[in-house]
Amino acid sequence: MENNKEEIVDVGSVVEAVSADDSDAPLYEVESLCMRCGENGVTRFLLTLIPHFRKVLLSAFECPHCGERNNEVQFAGEIQPRGCNYSLKVPSGDQKMFHRQVVKSESATIKIPELDFEIPPEAQRGSLSTVEGILVRAADELEALQEERKKLDPQTAEAIDQFLLKLRACAKGASSFTFVLDDPAGNSFIENPYAPSPDPSLNIKFYERTPEQQALLGYLVDPSQRGESSNVVPSEGLSSTSDKREPHGSVGAAAGHRAIAQSNSAEIADALFRYSAPEEVMTFPSTCGACTARCETRMFMTRIPYFQEVIVMASTCDACGYRNSELKPGGRIPEKGKRITLFVKNINDLSRDVIKSDTAGVKIPELDLELAGGTLGGIVTTVEGLITKISESLERVHGFSFGDSLDENKRTKWQDFKAKLNKLLSVEESWTLILDDALANSFIAPVTDDIKDDHQLTYEEYERSWEQNEELGLNDIDTSSADAAYNSTS
Repeated sequence: MENNKEEIVDVGSVVEAVSADDSDAPLYEVESLCMRCGENGVTRFLLTLIPHFRKVLLSAFECPHCGERNNEVQFAGEIQPRGCNYSLKVPSGDQKMFHRQVVKSESATIKIPELDFEIPPEAQRGSLSTVEGILVRAADELEALQEERKKLDPQTAEAIDQFLLKLRACAKGASSFTFVLDDPAGNSFIENPYAPSPDPSLNIKFYERTPEQQALLGYLVDPSQRGESSNVVPSEGLSSTSDKREPHGSVGAAAGHRAIAQSNSAEIADALFRYSAPEEVMTFPSTCGACTARCETRMFMTRIPYFQEVIVMASTCDACGYRNSELKPGGRIPEKGKRITLFVKNINDLSRDVIKSDTAGVKIPELDLELAGGTLGGIVTTVEGLITKISESLERVHGFSFGDSLDENKRTKWQDFKAKLNKLLSVEESWTLILDDALANSFIAPVTDDIKDDHQLTYEEYERSWEQNEELGLNDIDTSSADAAYNSTS
């Protein structure tokens, strides 16, 4: 491009080029209309990778006639399986906090609870900035029309002036506040300078989207479309799938086997089935979370020795190929949490069965690695499979593939960490795996017939803190009415 005239291509070529899975995508330019002066300007597109995040499409418009400029960030990947919520506590006077990179997708909302302030998804749409940059831009946009407000509504203008003083004080670090970034699509991000170690000032939560959030992201179809699609399906098909029960020994065993095997090898599924085979598998109709087509979900219960009953659910979509499996605990909520510690000393320990619930956190002290509860979701795997999934998750979310903006020190740090993570699987030195589950729904299988004889495996029960109960929603549970009704009938 430096030697030749910069090429202006059509929109179709740009879309085709940036849609290709090519990490070395060049810079493309499209001639486009300036909405300010009506002349033609140039929009530049670049597909790039943000370190510790994922691929994004950057677009920047510039008009040579009037000087109008703007930019936007769009995500080249898919919508994530769950939404994300980042909460960053910013103390007063800490300027380093304001330099953290922030990626705000077009579906994300930013909140500052101390000011009762919210930046909706349509504002600062698809922006790549810093904490300071977002606050300054919000203050500038609020101040832009103050002269007109003072003429039309002086009282409102005065209130906004008072609020701007507080907002700019936060942007300059004069007062502490909490910066909350909530994205139902899961495509937003706040930089963690200590990654892969946890950041004491940054709290990350992943959550299941509500039906309203699914609709805003375009997942759900309207009732008329859903009715048209249901007319295509024969009535025999509908009646045969509702409350359908298939006996063990025919399709039931194969469906249950696939439900576990979707996230594990066939050997692990066999290992679980040696404990208890399902008597029957229930099949019921559902909707694919990826393409909204009709699909089937299969569910069965099984019991694991030294553990409890678990519910395995598996969904497969024949239309788009999407597959999903979940493992949920059965029975009542335990009174105490459980901390499981495994000392990995040899290769055989890597083959131990592991059940990690969606409320369990993972710790490996030798690497200073800690995954918060909810990371990776609920999975059935082995010790080796768990380490592999951690590596894949860090590679997808934080990125072992580096962009141009990553400095050499961070690049070396990540390469060393990945080498240490892979070294765990060779068991050159013993290491420790800790599963901390506030609901006691996780499990690591012993290698002996009696769990007490396995000296490498320890189970420790503990009282949950008030904060843990609050996060799990247990502080609001009131069963006094149900207990009174039960006692009166008995």
